[in-house]
Amino acid sequence: MANPPRRWSCSALLLFVTLLGTQFEIGSGQIRYSVPEELEKGSFVGNISKDLGLEPRELAGRGVRIVSRGKTQLFALNPRGGSLVTAGRVDREELCAQSARCLVSFNILVEDKMKMLGVEVEILDINDNPPRFRDEELKVKVNENAAAGTRLVLPFARDADVGVNSLQSYQLSSNLHFSLDVIRGTDGQKYPELVLEQPLDREKETVHNLLLTALDGGHPVLSGTTHIRVMVLDANDNTPQFTRSEYKVSVPENVPVGTRLLTLTATDPDEGINGKLTYSFRNEEDKISETFQLDSDLGEISTIQSLDYEESRFYLMEVVAQDGGALLASAKVLVTVQDVNDNAPEVILTSLTRSLSEDCLPGTVIALFSVHDVDSGENGEIACSIPKDLPFKLEKSVDNYYHLLTMSALDREETSNYNITLTATDHGTPPLSTENHISLEVTDVNDNPPHFPYASYSTSLPENNPRGISIFSVTAHDPDNGENARVTYSLAEATSQGAPLSSYVSINSETGILYALQSFDYEQLRDLQLLVTARDCGNPPLSSNVSLNLFVLDQNDNAPEILYPALPMDGSTGVELAPRSAEPGYLVTKVVAVDRDSGQNAWLSYRLLKTSEPGLFAVGLHTGEVRTARALLDRDALKQSLVVAVQDHGQPPLSATVTLTVAVADNIPEVLADLGSTRTFVNPDDSDLTLYLVVAVVTISCIFLAFVIVLLALRLHRWHKSRLLQASGSDLAGVPTSHFVGVDGMRAFLQTYSHEVSLTTDSRKSHLIFPQPNYADTLISEESCEKSEPLLIPDKIDANKEELGIVQVSFLFW
Repeated sequence: MANPPRRWSCSALLLFVTLLGTQFEIGSGQIRYSVPEELEKGSFVGNISKDLGLEPRELAGRGVRIVSRGKTQLFALNPRGGSLVTAGRVDREELCAQSARCLVSFNILVEDKMKMLGVEVEILDINDNPPRFRDEELKVKVNENAAAGTRLVLPFARDADVGVNSLQSYQLSSNLHFSLDVIRGTDGQKYPELVLEQPLDREKETVHNLLLTALDGGHPVLSGTTHIRVMVLDANDNTPQFTRSEYKVSVPENVPVGTRLLTLTATDPDEGINGKLTYSFRNEEDKISETFQLDSDLGEISTIQSLDYEESRFYLMEVVAQDGGALLASAKVLVTVQDVNDNAPEVILTSLTRSLSEDCLPGTVIALFSVHDVDSGENGEIACSIPKDLPFKLEKSVDNYYHLLTMSALDREETSNYNITLTATDHGTPPLSTENHISLEVTDVNDNPPHFPYASYSTSLPENNPRGISIFSVTAHDPDNGENARVTYSLAEATSQGAPLSSYVSINSETGILYALQSFDYEQLRDLQLLVTARDCGNPPLSSNVSLNLFVLDQNDNAPEILYPALPMDGSTGVELAPRSAEPGYLVTKVVAVDRDSGQNAWLSYRLLKTSEPGLFAVGLHTGEVRTARALLDRDALKQSLVVAVQDHGQPPLSATVTLTVAVADNIPEVLADLGSTRTFVNPDDSDLTLYLVVAVVTISCIFLAFVIVLLALRLHRWHKSRLLQASGSDLAGVPTSHFVGVDGMRAFLQTYSHEVSLTTDSRKSHLIFPQPNYADTLISEESCEKSEPLLIPDKIDANKEELGIVQVSFLFW
């Protein structure tokens, strides 16, 4: 029976761990520790905080953690003590089997700096496994006539420990016929053999019971035993022989199940049952019996399950050929498994950033990942790549770790999300690859001002608009996101006609719709120059401006305004004079009107609305000139009343009327007499108007006579100026522009109508004589209109003749 494993005392184990755990070295980013196996969970391995140059309390804050590819975590961090401890029981034999050194590698990640540090812990063997035989009892057959020195192969023991703790020697119980010899094989294994020292006699002793003990070199020494029953047989003088003492075969790991790997051949010259050979495994492990099958008659070895290079790279087994006489021979069989590229690389993401600001600098770490391939050689060599059209790159870190970094500036408005495909490909034939997909969201930064689709806008609004009406809408687009893309609108501060623009127009800060705050009047304000500002809600906010031209459109809201004849303030009407000798087409007067509107709304037309004598007068449609339509007759009344209407071309049209009074007579007394005679025929409603007309005519006549007397008295004094005045009165060339009176952009042409009047004094009557009508429209200066003085042109003075004053009198008509 095997001796129980040695129990370590707590004090001894703690001292051993302390001595071993302090043995580490830092070089090239690698920390090494040594720790014995079979420690309790939480046992101290090493002071990791000291080796990292950190305080224990900094481990958690800086995100220090263990990164390992294995499914089972063997070690853990103690954040309070800053030490590396065991996460459970560590069994060196389970991890490394018979390897001379058992190394466990993992990495320490410092999260805040994305730095990796390699850690390697050597698991030291302790003598916790005794040597073990496969079978507790073994039967060995030997012929009774076997010669001294005959060797019988015995089963060998296995010890899971290594070094001095592994199998060291065998012992055989004392007996008279057999001794023990131990042979070291090429694989380093110790094989025990029975050596026959004394001849056997089956008739005396048929069975010999021996006890074989295997011992290791641990302290204390552990051992294992097996019971050997040596069966003495009748004589069989030829032992089987293999053609080779050792068979080797190399097969790929992906051979199909049931494939025949090799055939062992042994011969025995004996006949009969002593020459019939059977093949069998000896001392095979469970793994051998589960993987291979040996044909006992043919000696063929075939697979009964798939081979896996990553699980076992070779299989060593022993095959014996035994004849019917219990003689046997043995041979070693070494099956080497060749690696096949049957494992795709594995990608393990250690740290990953899901979102990144678009203003991050090139070289910002996005992810930290490791790659691993359990294949070997070229089949285990891995190359990592990402698509070339992305602004990212890969950099290799320690071990098989890679950093995924930004290579250039990011623009969320161009690409807001990236799907990055990490491809790990091995160098096998054919190559195998693994893809991992990383989704990265680019977060927005306020780096784009609002943008108007047009550089400027123009719109129009009819005048007399209702207050609060919507005028126009502007929209600016911001390619940013969230608050950075929310746009508000405002109007720049400015004035128009001395008033701020905010008193005319307002804008909705959210929608960009402009509203009229007052009713516009085209005649007062024809256009507004606005500057609209669009500002986003980012931090800091960005803005842009656009100009808006608002034009006020004219409406027909002003009736024509008659400038001449102007109604006197006392309500009387003026009198226009027309001689009875006037021929058809004689220009009596002209109606002058203007319209404050513009365009078609200011186009005026004139028409005769009412007349006391139909067919006597006509009005120019576009000029407003009142002319005689036929010759005046004696039966025509002295006083003619005309109503002239002025109408614009707006929709709907607006109009104004004026009443004209025309006096028809050849001299002033006649005018006065006729006006007096017609007094009784005046309509009672026109009595006041007639009175005003008579008073006006008398007043004008008196003023006229006074001027004539004064001018006659001064005729000699002004003789040298008379010719200049005469030339000025007859010269109509070069009319100054002052004869045009502007009213809101419209110009009225003022005309004067000149007649020569002869006055005689011998008959004590003043005769007003109208010669032939003058159809030429002449102009006088604006100064003459203001002074209202008639121009007197004396003719040649004849002292011998009767004093006769010929005066040219100009009546100014509007």
